[in-house]
Amino acid sequence: MSDAVVRIQGVAKVYQRDSQAVPVLENIDLEVAPGESVAMMGPSGSGKTTLLNLIAGIDRPTRGSVEVAGRALAGMSERELAKFRARHIGFIFQLYNLIPVLTAFENVELPLLLTSLSKADRRKHVMTALDVVGLTDRVAHYPRQLSGGQEQRVAIARAIVTDPTILLADEPTGDLDKRSEEEVLILLKRLNREFKKAIVMVTHDPKAAAMASRTVHLEKGELVPA
Repeated sequence: MSDAVVRIQGVAKVYQRDSQAVPVLENIDLEVAPGESVAMMGPSGSGKTTLLNLIAGIDRPTRGSVEVAGRALAGMSERELAKFRARHIGFIFQLYNLIPVLTAFENVELPLLLTSLSKADRRKHVMTALDVVGLTDRVAHYPRQLSGGQEQRVAIARAIVTDPTILLADEPTGDLDKRSEEEVLILLKRLNREFKKAIVMVTHDPKAAAMASRTVHLEKGELVPA
């Protein structure tokens, strides 16, 4: 898979706590193709979020290599990584991570403030992203004025507003009621199928995993056969 969006080879992650080494991931090999949707499942503490953070360049492996969009992350400085993330990676969190004093529009616009886009172009991008998630009628609403499902859709709009190469989602439906969960899953499926976005999603939810084109399982820091 020479054009893999994500290529992870021989990755291990060990955290140091005082004098104790705590292994979290061991010998991980994983590739994600363009337009592929991968669900990552496994018990709490199995290393799923750590692996997601390695793909995002938020954390660095103890051993092994991580490539995203054809670039090896290991050789990048923190500044280069920040620019790379802003261009290539959209992150969706379980608890939305919206800024409460900003409107839906302003929350979605945030990643664009790091670009050279004009104010008019930023507005176009924001309205396009909010249209994709079905919230153009909520542009002036603050997070407290939105339901949980609407907040997560604003968060997804923020994640896609830069047209990233890959979306990384950490338990995106974990804090939602059943109806909102279904809306968010339909939206993620649409982003994958219609807009060809590669997605890697950590989830405990079999319904969320079922929307992915492939499911991988982590157990005690290792990928195991499904």
